Amino acid sequence: ETLNPLIVPHVYKPKAKLRADNTIYRGETITVRCEIHGGDTEWDYEWETNSMIKAPNQNEHRIRSASSSNSGNYRCKGRMKSSQHKTTEWSDSVTLTVSDNEPRPVLTVSPSWLSPGASVTLNCEVKHPSAGWSFYWYKALLPDGSGTAQDSYIIHGQTHTAGYVCRAGRGDPEYHTDHSRPKFVWSAGQLDSIVTTSLTVSPDRVQHFTSDSVSLTCEGNFTEWRVRKFSEDGRLSDCRRMTGSTCNIHTSKSDTAVYWCESGSGEFSSAVNITVQNDGNGPILVSPVHPVTEGASVSLSCSLRTQKILSNVFFYHNDKRIQNDPRGELKISAVSKSDEGFYKCQYSGRESAQSWMSVKGEQDQKIFNFSVIYYIYYIRVLQKDLACFITNVGACMF
Repeated sequence: ETLNPLIVPHVYKPKAKLRADNTIYRGETITVRCEIHGGDTEWDYEWETNSMIKAPNQNEHRIRSASSSNSGNYRCKGRMKSSQHKTTEWSDSVTLTVSDNEPRPVLTVSPSWLSPGASVTLNCEVKHPSAGWSFYWYKALLPDGSGTAQDSYIIHGQTHTAGYVCRAGRGDPEYHTDHSRPKFVWSAGQLDSIVTTSLTVSPDRVQHFTSDSVSLTCEGNFTEWRVRKFSEDGRLSDCRRMTGSTCNIHTSKSDTAVYWCESGSGEFSSAVNITVQNDGNGPILVSPVHPVTEGASVSLSCSLRTQKILSNVFFYHNDKRIQNDPRGELKISAVSKSDEGFYKCQYSGRESAQSWMSVKGEQDQKIFNFSVIYYIYYIRVLQKDLACFITNVGACMF
């Protein structure tokens, strides 16, 4: 006699659970589990799926190395072991999507330009963020062997230029993403000798509006010059509009970068930071591009594209408002090391970006700026080291 299945009470309705994100990457380990609550009865399990690979009739289906063929909808039901013709109803479906695209996290650093001993924050972002990721941080070729649950990492007291990469992992056994592209943090170290060339910027300020005309001029006893640029996206390039020893820029957001001069015989100037304001209606801070000598005077001001001289301006030093009453400019008659730091201005409720003002000792013959020699080392050597490390090539020949 054939018995028709009897549906057991609704309280026994199973629940199919996916122990992972709905978006899974090829190679990950995933578990799909069928859970039945509401009684101590033992069950046999049945799965239904439209994926290319069928699930076994067990309460837990573990996929050890997922591929696109595992993608699909999964649902389950239970059958009483003591009475095989009694079953639960089908669970609601869960959808499993396996992506063949290997994830690569995006690493950002803030700030990318800092003074010696300052802190830098690294952020590692996965395209589909979810719980369960651990993040691994690498400086040059020295990996940090333990993962962190947070997607940010603060490095205190950095004194030298350095390159960083990150990657993320999740699951058991742990699945790892590809490494991020390297990012560099440029630090104002001291040069070992006096810089014999110089770079001047006109107008002499760090921040500029889009479509401004800015000239960078190399000075020194050399006949051949080029102005080099290291941009926010990590690209090294040469100025394309050189007239003699002067680079002329019609500014756009992509011109936000670090610039320096290089002579035909290989001598370097100190470097300067140029920031282009993308908000045409917001103010910019007018501050010097080069370090200020201790004891010297300096004036900071705030400017709009349509109005160069502003009054009723508030100034901030390291995010703290300096004065209670608004003014047209901030004058420091005798600069000291305590004046070093980030500055910004506020006008009519709108703030400028912040810029770093460096202070160097009056008798200091080692100019406070990061050494451009670091550029050559990190771009030509360290970045190659990172590539060798990331691709697991092993020993690299230079």
